[in-house]
Amino acid sequence: MLTLATRLRGMDDARLRRAIELRGIQPNGIRDFFDLAEAFLDADSLQRTLAHLDRHTLALLALAGESTSVADRAAGEEAPTLGELARGLSQARGQGGADAGLVTVADVAERAALLDSLLLAALIDDRLSPYDGVTAQLQAWPAQGLPGAAALASEPAPSALPQVSTEEVRVTDGLAAERAFAAVSSIAELVNEVAREPARELSRGGLGLPDSKRLAAAMSVDLESVGDHVAIAARAGLVGRETGHWIETEAGVSWLQRPTNERWGVLADSWQAALPVDVRRILSDRPGLSWGDGLRSFVTWLYPAGGSWMDEQIRIFTRDAELLGISAHQTTSTAGAAALAGDIDAAVATMRGVLPREVGQVYLQHDLTIVSPGPLSPAIDARLRSLADVESRELASSYRISATSVNRALAAGETAESLLEFLRGISLTGVPQPLNYLVQEAAARYGRVRVGHAATSEHPNRTYVRSDDPALLGTIAVDQTLASLGLVPAANGRLVSRFAPDAVFWALTDARYPAAAENETGEIVHLRRHTVAQPAPAAQSDAAGALIEKIRAADGGESEAPHAWLARQLDVAIRTKQTLTVSIATPGGAVVDYLLEPASIGGGRFRARDRRADIERTLPLSSIVRITPAP
Repeated sequence: MLTLATRLRGMDDARLRRAIELRGIQPNGIRDFFDLAEAFLDADSLQRTLAHLDRHTLALLALAGESTSVADRAAGEEAPTLGELARGLSQARGQGGADAGLVTVADVAERAALLDSLLLAALIDDRLSPYDGVTAQLQAWPAQGLPGAAALASEPAPSALPQVSTEEVRVTDGLAAERAFAAVSSIAELVNEVAREPARELSRGGLGLPDSKRLAAAMSVDLESVGDHVAIAARAGLVGRETGHWIETEAGVSWLQRPTNERWGVLADSWQAALPVDVRRILSDRPGLSWGDGLRSFVTWLYPAGGSWMDEQIRIFTRDAELLGISAHQTTSTAGAAALAGDIDAAVATMRGVLPREVGQVYLQHDLTIVSPGPLSPAIDARLRSLADVESRELASSYRISATSVNRALAAGETAESLLEFLRGISLTGVPQPLNYLVQEAAARYGRVRVGHAATSEHPNRTYVRSDDPALLGTIAVDQTLASLGLVPAANGRLVSRFAPDAVFWALTDARYPAAAENETGEIVHLRRHTVAQPAPAAQSDAAGALIEKIRAADGGESEAPHAWLARQLDVAIRTKQTLTVSIATPGGAVVDYLLEPASIGGGRFRARDRRADIERTLPLSSIVRITPAP
């Protein structure tokens, strides 16, 4: 612990903060660097961290701990080099029947850097030295039913996953394509729906029931799978949380404009990137691999201490693979195999050949509905959604145009001419007379009700509603669907509300009033009912930062080292029987280093066993220049 406490004290705040966050150290009860070191070496904390490490990293850590014992280091022996560890692991794998050539110095160096960043070991001058508490934790594993050092390094992986027949691969690809199309379509509806109305995240996690039901209806999925689709969209960055609500992101806006196969590629790429490298490697050999129990056996072998955490990870990534068509009936699809291999372009090209073709024209009907004969191209679908409401979403989707939806398009800047021109361009049946009449009439009525800003010092968000038609304004004033706005009569025959103009405008629009927003000069301004989630600014102060500030203040800096810091070092060394290198200033001004095992402190002096001379020494505390843990 003394070695780690000394290292923690010498780290800069940025590295110290990262280590605390990586290990999930809680500040409770930590007063100084010794308490912090103790928290890092706590058995439960170590086990949680080791559970997230793969077998190869654990084998490196265990071998490094066994290569140089505490007694060896006290006798002056150095920790093993990365090259020595690579050779040791290669030899152990060879004895276990695995390919010894897989272990390279570069691979060992990468894993050693990870162990160093997690403060499980110290990587100094190409030598890796695990902390004693970490080695003790690993040495206790066999008694807990977990593999020891030898088993970690030598036990071969389970047999390769079985291959299904060529005919079964074709069936798998067909089913995977259906699932991929369904998933992309559902997530597109999810992104559109949270752009229209954000979904609230509960404080305990998960979506509220009303929002879950709304999203399930929009996405045409079971209520239980809404959270799964939200998780996939969030992992791809298409939706994000802002002020406790799920909302569309800028990435989600651009994703909606892409073809279906490219949309799928974004989802598949984010899924693949979240997989452990070794799991990705075993699944990406070829299409037609049957996952089943073989995959679970491999993951259990790869993460021997993973336990329930890894079981949950397997459940999530196999569930999402089935949803996205990367697998079907736990068998890798052709596109899924390419995605797993990291070749997203090839995966997208493969999926393009099996997904339904997108269409660019629709049928406009006299009952004001629009029917698509197939999946619409994203650009046309987005434009249609701005002037119509989606009624059903299948391979052949349908939309309905109403006065309210046209008013929504006009509020966003469309005109009757631009809307009719667009409809004529995509229609296979022309523009029916009822639809032409609806658009023209809605455009003529648009703006009969005006909404503007009427802020005062007491009411900065105050909004007015005006109209040249007193009867229409009177109807608005008594409309119970608008009661929540708190509209009250004011001067000049207007109504005023304490809510902001955009809230009042959209409430009137939803209530089917021909409302338009205007500026201070009375000119119509166009509003879009669309916001995107913005990354939250980094917190200026957090638990890790506060903890670092507290222990730095308690440490007192270098000026206090001859007192509190040295006393704590000696106290810990006495309790743990740790050997120290103690630098003593002699009366003549020279500094002499002693290899000592402190025994007691009292009366301004300390008694210790000199490990080199094998005698007992009593030295004044005031003569100590510095103390460092023995190598």
